[in-house]
This record gives sequence, structure tokens and C-alpha cells, in this order.
Amino acid sequence: MSKQTKNTGAKNSGARKEETTNRNELLFGKENYLLMLASVLVITIGFWLMAGDEDIFSTTKITVAPLMVLAGFVIGGFAIFYRKKQNNGDH
Repeated sequence: MSKQTKNTGAKNSGARKEETTNRNELLFGKENYLLMLASVLVITIGFWLMAGDEDIFSTTKITVAPLMVLAGFVIGGFAIFYRKKQNNGDH
């Protein structure tokens, strides 16, 4: 049995090069990762405020800490959808 090779042509090899370069790019930018880090910190601080042996009905544990956790999740969602605007020189 003989093997047959298929000629892919110049069009396909160019498309493969573009596809390869696109795969090497990061999905998120530096700003996205910094925002994600900030959201993890805010969530961690919120849970830390909820923990402890002091009064269970304190304002910090009932109101402030859950709002911080919620804000952390909002920041995380914003970090995922945030996209840096490109300046094309158009005014």
C-alpha cells in the first residue's frame, strides 16, 4: 500500500500561521488579572470579617462583611468582561 500526501496549498499554510499566533496570545490582559486579584482580596477580607468569636449580631458581621463579599464578586465579574479600549487615532 502506498501513502498519498495531500497538497494543502499556500492558503492553508498562511491560515495555520495566523491561527498559531492567535493561540499564543493571552486571553486576558494585565488589567484583567489585577482586577481578579483585587476581587479575591476583597472577598477574602469580607470572609475574614465574618469570622471570629465576638458578637454574632454585630453590624460588621451582618452588613459590612456580606456587602464586601458581594462587591468582590461584582469586581470579579467586571474583571472577566473588561476589555481595554484600543486607540486607533480616530478623534
